[in-house]
Amino acid sequence: MTDKPVCINVRGRLIDLSVPRVMGIINVTPDSFFSESRVESETEIIEKAGRMIEDGADFIDIGGWSSRPGAAEIPPGEEKKRVITAVRAISREFPRVAISVDTFRSEIAEEAIVEHGAGMINDIAGGEADSNMFQTVSRLQVPYIIMHMQGKPAWMQQNPRYDDITADIIKWFGERTVKLQSMGVNDIIIDPGFGFGKNTGHNFELLSHLGDFSIIGLPVLVGVSRKTMIWETLGISPEEALNGTTVLNTVALLEGADILRVHDVKEAVQAVKLVMKLKNSAK
Repeated sequence: MTDKPVCINVRGRLIDLSVPRVMGIINVTPDSFFSESRVESETEIIEKAGRMIEDGADFIDIGGWSSRPGAAEIPPGEEKKRVITAVRAISREFPRVAISVDTFRSEIAEEAIVEHGAGMINDIAGGEADSNMFQTVSRLQVPYIIMHMQGKPAWMQQNPRYDDITADIIKWFGERTVKLQSMGVNDIIIDPGFGFGKNTGHNFELLSHLGDFSIIGLPVLVGVSRKTMIWETLGISPEEALNGTTVLNTVALLEGADILRVHDVKEAVQAVKLVMKLKNSAK
């Protein structure tokens, strides 16, 4: 096992990861799976970001294209318009917050970072949807969240298969993180991609072995917020899945998660505080 980095550099600001951090989700989309995460107007964007920051968010993750199962791609121009509007508004109103751009398109990420104040890239395709992504990350020298996804959102949930899901994904990350590091990328965060080309059984197996990813020696982001693995198991809706989200976020923290990507920031921050109190009491 390799020791994880203790911090990441976001636009010259060092963010300490010795304590788990929380990333709030803002979807500038009309069709994301959790309706309460959707915003459209600039006023709504600023209000939502402000509430998340007040609740303790360390990062704000902005997405302009829904990656829910079965989602079709949208034109780059439409995604760019949505993302840039949100990044520009949030960076203007909250210049100290770390803004992450949730996109697999390198040209959108680059404009958001170079011209409008974003500080990191969250790529659900792990560089596989855009051959220029790794080079862009290397040139910009920004933190890069690399997520594992089997297939594409439009069909990723149609009978996903693995020989050994944890071992398969660790190997996948190993190959790509070595390449990124050889290109001079310093701040890499790995995301196992819960719900992306994985059925409910896969997701729970992955969560139960989350600690195994420490062998890679990089920070781990977990995004299970209100996902199918929760509401399908409990027989409820995404709108009713906050309690289940908190339970699984707590499990993830106990298994070594460094960043929680969530719709509900306040509850995630509380989970972090309680888990850290527990861990510190055991020393």
